[in-house]
Amino acid sequence: MQLVIVTGLSGSGKSIALRALEDSGYYCVDNLPARMLSQVVEHLQAAGHQTVAVSVDTRSTRLEELPSQVHELKARGTDLHLLFLESSAETLVKRFSETRRRHPLSDEGRTLAESIQAERELMCELANLGHRIDTSELSANTLRSWVKDFIALDHSGLGLLFQSFGFKHGIPLDADFVFDVRCLPNPHYDPVLRPFTGSDEPVIRFLESQEAALEMLSDIRGYVEKWLPCFVRDNRSYLTVAIGCTGGQHRSVYFVERLAEHFRAQQQRVLVRHRELA
Repeated sequence: MQLVIVTGLSGSGKSIALRALEDSGYYCVDNLPARMLSQVVEHLQAAGHQTVAVSVDTRSTRLEELPSQVHELKARGTDLHLLFLESSAETLVKRFSETRRRHPLSDEGRTLAESIQAERELMCELANLGHRIDTSELSANTLRSWVKDFIALDHSGLGLLFQSFGFKHGIPLDADFVFDVRCLPNPHYDPVLRPFTGSDEPVIRFLESQEAALEMLSDIRGYVEKWLPCFVRDNRSYLTVAIGCTGGQHRSVYFVERLAEHFRAQQQRVLVRHRELA
């Protein structure tokens, strides 16, 4: 049986992710108490369910037991993958204000901002156990698409995710490594190149004519190649490498596509995301 645990910060899109999994044929359980995870998995496996998704969050009692249950289920051979959703504090405040929902941790006299920070600290251990998605700049449709890409990925070994972004929209919270390519010539300032992206041939030709761009690409590729085995030995399931330029349309997109192409050729499991293009 394949088990996907959906967790993360309140307001970050867990319900959207769970519905995307349900649409993909998963048997879904929402707001499962953490201490009941093992029993529910055993019951659903005995009932013949092959793909199951459960949502566990701060509404659950005994949330602190979830990491140990995750390790125990993996040790028993369960094909388990944890999906952790998060957003910036500013985005979460805006979402709660727009929907007028109460935050689950607001019962203890905290402000909304204090509740969000308390939840982030409470769940930091879980964030390190799985694949993180920063939903701050994502539409619901994009999140659904990224969740479906995630479950379609071959999960044997370490998954390498390359993500492009624009610094003017903020650095992705889910990045393990961040590389800045803003020092390179910007195709945005060429009126002919501006409408294209880094995956289009005119922009590719422009950047590959720049010696500095090719040298930086080689350096980043060499850095990831050098340190990737260290993360494999550390039993990491996913590693996110974020490449940023000013707007996230040209240079960062080109770098992500070239890096993904290289590591796929090395038989590495690779996932690509272009945040601003999405």
